[in-house]
Amino acid sequence: VFSWGSGQESRRLLLSLLFLAAWKAGSGQVHYSVPEEAKRGTFVGRIAQDLGLELAELVPRLFRLASKGHGDLLEVNLQDGILFVNSRIDREELCGRSAECSIHLEVIVDRPLQVFHVEVEVKDINDNPPLFPGTQKNLFMAESRPINSRIPLEGASDADIRANAMLTYTLSPNEYFSLDKPSEDERVKHLGLMLRKPLDREQSPELHLLLTATDRGKPELTGTVQLLIKVLDANDNAPAFDKTLYAVKLPENVPHGTLVMKLNASDLDEGSNADIIYSFSTDILPNVESKFYLDPITGEIMVKGYIDFEESKSYEILVEGIDKGQPPLSGHCTVMVEVEDTNDNVPVMEFKSLSLPVREDAPLGTVIALISVSDRDSGANGQVTCSLTPQVPFKLVSTFKNYYSLVLDSALDRESVANYALVVTARDGGSPSLSATASVSVEVADVNDNAPAFAQPEYTVFVKENNPPGCHIFTVSARDADAQENALVSYSLVERRVGERALSSYVSVHAESGKVYALQPLDHEELELLQFQVSARDAGVPPLGSNVTLQVFVLDENDNAPALLPLPLPLPLPGARGGGGALSEPVSRAVGAGHVVAKVRAVDADSGYNAWLSYELQPAAGGARSPFRVALYTGEISTTRALDEADAPRQRLLVLVKDHGEPALTATATVLLSLVESGQAPRPSSRVLAGGAGAGAGAGAGAGAALVDVNVYLIVAICAVSSLLVLTLLLSTALRCSAPPSEGACGPGKPTLVCSSAVGSWSYSQQRRQRVCSGEGPPKADLMAFSPSVPDSRDIEDLQSATGDSLSKVSFKYLLFNLNYLI
Repeated sequence: VFSWGSGQESRRLLLSLLFLAAWKAGSGQVHYSVPEEAKRGTFVGRIAQDLGLELAELVPRLFRLASKGHGDLLEVNLQDGILFVNSRIDREELCGRSAECSIHLEVIVDRPLQVFHVEVEVKDINDNPPLFPGTQKNLFMAESRPINSRIPLEGASDADIRANAMLTYTLSPNEYFSLDKPSEDERVKHLGLMLRKPLDREQSPELHLLLTATDRGKPELTGTVQLLIKVLDANDNAPAFDKTLYAVKLPENVPHGTLVMKLNASDLDEGSNADIIYSFSTDILPNVESKFYLDPITGEIMVKGYIDFEESKSYEILVEGIDKGQPPLSGHCTVMVEVEDTNDNVPVMEFKSLSLPVREDAPLGTVIALISVSDRDSGANGQVTCSLTPQVPFKLVSTFKNYYSLVLDSALDRESVANYALVVTARDGGSPSLSATASVSVEVADVNDNAPAFAQPEYTVFVKENNPPGCHIFTVSARDADAQENALVSYSLVERRVGERALSSYVSVHAESGKVYALQPLDHEELELLQFQVSARDAGVPPLGSNVTLQVFVLDENDNAPALLPLPLPLPLPGARGGGGALSEPVSRAVGAGHVVAKVRAVDADSGYNAWLSYELQPAAGGARSPFRVALYTGEISTTRALDEADAPRQRLLVLVKDHGEPALTATATVLLSLVESGQAPRPSSRVLAGGAGAGAGAGAGAGAALVDVNVYLIVAICAVSSLLVLTLLLSTALRCSAPPSEGACGPGKPTLVCSSAVGSWSYSQQRRQRVCSGEGPPKADLMAFSPSVPDSRDIEDLQSATGDSLSKVSFKYLLFNLNYLI
């Protein structure tokens, strides 16, 4: 308590008190105090310093005050962090007659979100004088009133509290009345006049007294009321109530017409002087008269207005009982109605602050929102608890009385749930309890935590060779589970070398669509398999990516015509064969039907059916029937009948070599056959010797037998070497498959073997080197399938005559040649 003055000493005392304002920790609350009616700009406290905040942080962290229902009474200077009075503070307007009066402030700072609670106590000053209900009070008193009779008076009221509202009363000096002090019961605040001397209406029909009320504040304030006492004659017994104070409890929200209580007053007089009329005292407050009705005859007090505990917790009803005497006398009583609370107010929730959206990598404990709850009821009816929708990664944490923080309780994943619809339920402790709900949508912000993913790790693509440059061969597509730029995928080649050239010279990929293009025509004969990787990268920071492997198989097209080969002999036979597309052979006229006189050999650089060759003999000019034919798949030219003198000495045969492609490609071989007499012809072959009846004798038979033996050895040797080669290839393949694949290796392409006849003869499709490129490194040679040639008698004889060697030596040389060719 201090004296409020305008002098320098008063101001100094006020500042001292303000600087000594206590603040309390533990509950997270800072306490200050300030006197009411303080001037604007009055220092309250160094709030930033007391809360542990740096002055430089106040503006960047959005320091702000929130005061529910109190407007802008207090303000903070963001430059020095001082809390000061911003507008007039009237304690009585804020708190009425409440003993405690405080302004509750919420201090909110962001980045990160923090909430502080500040309580500023408003100190009462003696700024309200005592007030009586009116300036004049008229009293009627019978002259027959006995000594020491008490006449109740309405006391003054003071809007202040404590000492400032403690009143003392004085009565102006007179000889008839003295002042009776209030009762010890604080609820009975009425004064009374005690009659000390009998009244004499004839001597003093009216008495004028002055009643003064003085409070104990500094400085003291006073209030007065004029008492006009009219002395009446006759009726000298006033009505009397059973009690001077009645206490009754009444639940709130009771319906109109509810009986509060029934009063009963008695009068010792008789007749009309004992008939009592009940009425409210003229000093009754307007809000009481609007809530209750008093039956003037029965004395029943009934409810006629809405009784609300939150509006008023009690009502003081002043009742008079007036008889019908002349002059009428009255008795007085007080009815104290205490209103009982019922749970009729739903809790109220308010979101003070929201930090949205929430990053999916936000740490646990991140504060999402600050929620305040309130309930106008009292006791258990006003105790509110909050709960959150189950099965969500958030929880509510009670941070202060009636304050909750919505915090992150478990990890978020935007790709699983991108938005949470939270429902906060506030429920009071009444019976039955009342509840309120509030919904808030929490959006989860995306972070780049998912790399683009392809549907499968590897794709196989088939492309025909000789494609046009820039043609689209495939489209890769990767999906990124993130959002916005984090899901924006771009594609690129994983650059490397393909043999001697860069991968980018073969293919390209569109960065946005993922379309893969062949930049140049592909050649199956040069490149059967192109294996490479495409990389997908998102636009996040940092970017994430993944790769997919593409195996592009180049499919063969029939773009290579058959090519003629010379007979595979190591030594030239004089006059035996021509070069290029012409083959010259001498043929004895003595040969029989079915004798092989020549053989056309050809290869095709293509593969599969495009390399499957067939041989056709073109009709002779003029339609003449030729005594020769060519095998469809082996290319062997043989006689169809025995030759005779009518056949031309020089036979020109045109052999058409054709593959099985669509469309088929061809080549033409010219075979020149010279028909000679049997004496001029070279030694007959084994086939001729075997086919001629009686033509062989002596040395001829021995040569035939020796040749058969050599052929048997040759076939056995070829089979043995072939088996060894196949076994070596199988072991090499097994080792290569068991070893880890080497990035950037070029593998050999598979040879293409085509069955050419039902009896199992084979022709090789390619005598070339193929490459199957899946990475960098030198190309490896393909396996070339070869059909070894078993020499006939003509081959052996020609070679023997050319070299002059023996039959066995020539056969051995031919065997070595075939083995060398096979290897």
